[in-house]
Amino acid sequence: MDIGFLSIIPLLFILFLNVINILISVWAYRDSRRRGNSKEFSVVVLIALLFFPIIGLIVYLVIRND
Repeated sequence: MDIGFLSIIPLLFILFLNVINILISVWAYRDSRRRGNSKEFSVVVLIALLFFPIIGLIVYLVIRND
């Protein structure tokens, strides 16, 4: 194994986490719109999940309408 390859693994992991964060944020936005919430509320959900992924997802799952 080359040392260059080993230095790429943390970067790929960070990229993977960012992609997952974006996918969860988009899912929450679409879910909010599908449940009939206003566009403004859905954008707030999207921005909150982009900046606070774990806490934002927990809060969204608690406050969304069932």
